[in-house]
Order: sequence, then C-alpha cells, then structure tokens
Amino acid sequence: MPHAFPFLGRHRGALLRLGAWSLLESAQTFLVGICLARALDQGFLAGRPASGLVWLVVAAGSVLLAGPALRGVFGQLSGLVEPLRDGLVRRAVGQALNRAVADPARAAEAQRAAVSRLTQQTEIARDSFAGLVLTVRSFLFTAVGALAGMLTLAPQLLLVVVPPMLLGLVLFLLTLVPMAAAQRRFLDADEEFTDRAGALREGLRDLVACGTTDAAADGARELIDEAAASTRSLARWTAARTLALGVAGQLPVVLLLVATPWLRDQGVTTGALMGALAYLVQSLLPALQTMMTALGAAGSRLVVVLDRFVSSEADGADGGGARVAQAGGPGPCADPDPVPDPDPGRGPAPAVWCRGVRVSYGAGTRPLVEGFGLTVGEGERVAVVGPSGIGKSTLAHVLAGMHPPDEGAVRLAGRAVVGHSPQALARMRVLLPQQGYVFAGSVRENLAQLDPGAGDDRITRAVTALRLGPLVDRLGGLGADVDPGALSAGERQALCLVRAYVSPAPLLILDESTCHLDPAAEEHAEKALANRPGTTLIVIAHRLSSALRADRILVLDGAGTAFGTHESLLRDSPLYRDLAGHWNSSG
Repeated sequence: MPHAFPFLGRHRGALLRLGAWSLLESAQTFLVGICLARALDQGFLAGRPASGLVWLVVAAGSVLLAGPALRGVFGQLSGLVEPLRDGLVRRAVGQALNRAVADPARAAEAQRAAVSRLTQQTEIARDSFAGLVLTVRSFLFTAVGALAGMLTLAPQLLLVVVPPMLLGLVLFLLTLVPMAAAQRRFLDADEEFTDRAGALREGLRDLVACGTTDAAADGARELIDEAAASTRSLARWTAARTLALGVAGQLPVVLLLVATPWLRDQGVTTGALMGALAYLVQSLLPALQTMMTALGAAGSRLVVVLDRFVSSEADGADGGGARVAQAGGPGPCADPDPVPDPDPGRGPAPAVWCRGVRVSYGAGTRPLVEGFGLTVGEGERVAVVGPSGIGKSTLAHVLAGMHPPDEGAVRLAGRAVVGHSPQALARMRVLLPQQGYVFAGSVRENLAQLDPGAGDDRITRAVTALRLGPLVDRLGGLGADVDPGALSAGERQALCLVRAYVSPAPLLILDESTCHLDPAAEEHAEKALANRPGTTLIVIAHRLSSALRADRILVLDGAGTAFGTHESLLRDSPLYRDLAGHWNSSG
C-alpha cells in the first residue's frame, strides 16, 4: 500500500480531529476500570458501601461519554473516506478513457470494467476503509485508556497482560501479507477455472468432433489442481490467523487468573485485579478482536480492490503500449525505424512475418503455440480455424501487436510490431473483434474513427462497396447522430466493417467480426474488404465458407499448426477434415 501514507498525510487535519474526539473514548475506558477498583477497595471491601456506590455511579456516568465521542468520530470520518472514494472514481474514469483512446475496439470492455469499478469496487473500498479506520482507531484509543488504567492500578498487571497480547498481535500481523497473497491466488485460480470451464462448455461440440477432449481435460485438470492448492493454502493461513486471535484474545485473561496468587503477593489489591479483568473483558480484548477481524476481512478486500485499480492503471494507461514496453521494446510513444525483412532480395516484405513465436496465458501454463512461424504475402487472404478456446483470438491479438508473445518476433510489412504507439499500430493494421463497437456520435465520426481526416467521398465509396447505403440512409445520413443501443449486433458489425475499409491500414484482421451477418452479407463483406486496394485480409473463420474463400488456411490444434489450401489440408490435416465435416453437418 505505497499510496497510503501520502494519502493520510494530505488529510492529516481530518486525522487530528478524529484523534481528538477519540480521546473521549480513552477517558471513558480509563474511568470504567479505575472506578470499579475504587468501588471495591475503598467502598464495599472497606465497609463503606455508600462510597462504593458513588464510584459505581461515576463509572456509569462515564459510559455517557461514548455518545458524543461516536458522534464526533462519525462526523470527522467523512473527511477521510469521501476523498478516497472521489479519488478512486476519478481514477476509474481516467482508466476507461485511456483504454478507449488507446484501443477503440475494446472501448465497450473498458466501459463495462469502469462501471464495475464505479458502482461496486469503489463502494467496497469506501466501506472497507471506513471500517478499518473505525476499528483501528477504537483499538488504539481503547488500548491507551486500558493500559493507562492498569498502570495506575498496579504496574505488575502490565507484565502479565501485555506480553501475550503483543505475541498474538505480532503473529496476526505476520499473517497479513501471506493471507492476502493466498486470497489473491485463490481468486485468480477461481476466475481462470471459471473462464476455462465456460470456454469448454461453449466449444464442447467442437472438442468432441475434433477428438481433443483428452487434451482439454488435461488443461482443465491443471486449473483444478491449482484451485485446490490455493484453497488449501488459504485454509492453512486461516488456521494460523485463528491461532493468533486465540493467543491475543484469550491468553491474557487466562494468565491474569493464573498469576493472581503472585500478584496478590506483590500487593495488588482485589479491586485492582477486578479492574484489570474489566479492562480486558469489556474493553481491550473486544476492541483487539474486532480490529484483527476487520484487518483480516475488510483489510484484505481493500488491498485486493486497490491493487486492481493500481494494476489496471499500469496495464491500461497506454493501452497495448504499456505491455509492449514490458516486452523489451521502446517506450509506448516510440515509433521505431522499419525492421528489414529477413530476405530483402526477394522483393517487398511480407504483410505478416513471424518466427519462433511462443504464446501462453501466463507463466507455467501450457503454450497455445510454440515455435510458431507464419508468412502472409501482400494482398493474400488467410483464414484461421480451430476448435473454440484454442487461442485463435489470442493469436490475432499477437499479430495485431496488442499482446506481446512470450518469445519470437512478429513483423508487419517488415516493421517489428513491438514498440509502436497505438496510433502507429492503427496505421499498420485493423483488428475487428466479434462485438462491434459503435459510439454515440455522428455516422461520419463512427465511420472515420480510424482515419479522422477521411473525406465524405472516401466514406461514401466505402459505404457503397459494402452495400450499406440503405442502413446509412435509415440512420439519417452521414451527419446524423447514432444511438448505439438502437442498433442490432449485425448493424454494429456492418458499420465497423465500413470503418475498417476507410482506415489506411493495409492489414485487416477480422476476429469473427461478421458472425452476426447472414452468409450472403458476410461473403460480400469479405470480398469487398479483400478487393480494397493494397489490402491483406486475415479472417478468424466461424463458417466453412470463409475458409473456402481464403487463399490459404491456418489450422490451430493446440499441439501444432497446419497451413495450406483447402485441398491440401483435407489431405494432410485430420483436425481440418473433422472441422470441415462438422461445419458441413451443422450448416
């Protein structure tokens, strides 16, 4: 939590006012034990019941201090909590805007993530932080009052009470970091297994048709083992935390009772013993247990939520550029010089060239591709096929420079894809995802998003080439405003296809971005984009017809790849034969 101290330092005025009101709580705690001890030693045990009753009345009156103290505390609490919430809201909005600017195709995803942060995660952080402030403050000032009271009654009491309480507290603090790591590991394992289970469920028919159920089961088994291991780790640290709670919350009382004979020999009075017991049972130990529980629950939630804000900002501030910088290339705003083709004597550089590429979901996971190589010539049309969840979209992101490979090199038209700014990448390639992104603006602004300087003549030619004149007319023309919610999924995809046609990028990658179009409209869109001057087209195919229209087909099967024409793959690739048979039988 490196940002905690600067934040508290900026709001030290609220902290000081909060501490001033909390001093009343220390005074109330101090008086309860002192008055009880005096009521016994100077009143009832001394044969003066009236004096004892007076001390008990004073103790009861001290309880009334809790009301104004709590009112003042809650009045000052907003001075800490609300600035934290406001700062998180500003950060969430800034992250969403940065992501949308860096990667317009994923703006809808960034918007959904921002909504989650604005509505749920900021409230979790706000409530958790408020709970932590209240409980930590209560323990600190309660401890001051209780320990000052014991010191006043008999210093020997501190020798019995403080060591076990400190031991339990230290043990608890030692569990905080590994417990948070165990919780984060558990959440990550659970999310990854849920994602994989969903992908397997959606692609079950493909897996059965391709005979790859065993490989899919092996991958899922690894995730199950990781989830089980993370659960056991979390359970072990929970047990350690329970032990710490027991040491801090129960052992002081036990030791006080055991040490009573020794304390009596040291001259500690009966009233002092009862006052110390009251301090422990009524004030100190409940406050300690409440704080430890809050740190373990609300504290862990707060750390995880704030970590997601910070890590999300680090990952998304520069869009794909931040990840590129981590891969060892130039900074996110660099625009490196073109990298020459490995064999410039053969003419123009290939539209896509990659060698030795390894891609995985993370360290320790099975790679999606390893030692992968691909060469796509300028103007060529390539289809990518394979079972659901095999990594087709991930490979598309790698080729588009949005996901750096673990190993290997990727070049577009002879230029290394690593190290370019989002703006430079947008001039090199366009990646259209499955969900078409249309924003609230004019039709013209939407269609010219990837080339804001495009004139109406160029936009109109693109609309005509894709036969979308009726849709644009129905929307009110190029100057009309677009209501994204009023468009169907197919209409949004159609507008995004025009946007790709208008862009200056020579490489177009369609990641199932025509899945909501009917087969005839899909065929025309693919042909129109392929016939655009100087265009190389890569299509993540979801229909056999897309593969048949391609010059060559890339087959991903998890263990290797096959690349060739439809006829050669039918002869040489069992997986492609199974996929083609499945498509024919279902279509």
